[in-house]
Amino acid sequence: MLFSSVVCFAATKIFKVIKIDEGMTTDVYVSSVIPIGAMFAMTLWLGNSAYLYISVAFAQMLKAIMPVAVFLLGTAFGLEEMNCKMLAIMSIISVGVIVASVGEITISWVGVVYQMGGVVAEALRLIFIEIFLKKKGVRLNLISMMYYVSPCSAFCLFIPWLFLEKPKMDASISWNFPPVTLFLNCMCTFVLNLSVFLVISRTSALTARVTGVVRDWSVVLLSAAIFADTKLTFINIVGYAIAIVGVVAYNNHKLKPQVNQQQGADSKVSPGSPRHVEIPLNSTKESS
Repeated sequence: MLFSSVVCFAATKIFKVIKIDEGMTTDVYVSSVIPIGAMFAMTLWLGNSAYLYISVAFAQMLKAIMPVAVFLLGTAFGLEEMNCKMLAIMSIISVGVIVASVGEITISWVGVVYQMGGVVAEALRLIFIEIFLKKKGVRLNLISMMYYVSPCSAFCLFIPWLFLEKPKMDASISWNFPPVTLFLNCMCTFVLNLSVFLVISRTSALTARVTGVVRDWSVVLLSAAIFADTKLTFINIVGYAIAIVGVVAYNNHKLKPQVNQQQGADSKVSPGSPRHVEIPLNSTKESS
């Protein structure tokens, strides 16, 4: 988060390659950006903690439940409406995740709880972003959101680290600080967010979501090939495939109307010119 804050500041204020949208006030920052940053920090904390107990592939499978959490919380906040089609899609995703979980050979319920907590925190973050964009009237692209949210998330992560993890690090003589690995991790995270922004600005949010499904499958298969503790079973793959079918149906149902509107607007814009783009509200990455 500190790295992201520095890079976003340099890109927007020093080199000025990306323009920060106007309209941010102290009241908006306190009432909207801080809750979003806190939920983002919670997502990173719980999601990364899950990897201590479950494999990368299984964690990725559990993340497929994200649309269900977003839809249910959105319904509770009055942002979504329950209907038969969405209920069927949510059921497909849930069944797929359950089947994938049943197929897991060595399951750690502590890791599952951590991962589900991260999913709920991410869903709340997306809900807060939607409320922020609809009620506050501030238009932000992904880089603008990172510029405002990253420092807040860094602070929210620093406080619990100071009291919970730093004493353990001070008492231990076995931990080390790998600067190269950490730097590459930070670079990958920023490039991922930047690539999402560029893909959406040049194509559509639906295209980014479809490529996200391909990325999810790649994570599962590559982690199974790289890490010795990851053993995929046939039931794992079947369950995850069922969940992905539901995710694709959800993406198509939620974002197709937006794409149709964008195509109508793009017919009035010269081909290849970049357009202003808002954050995909139901994005699952990202960003961590």
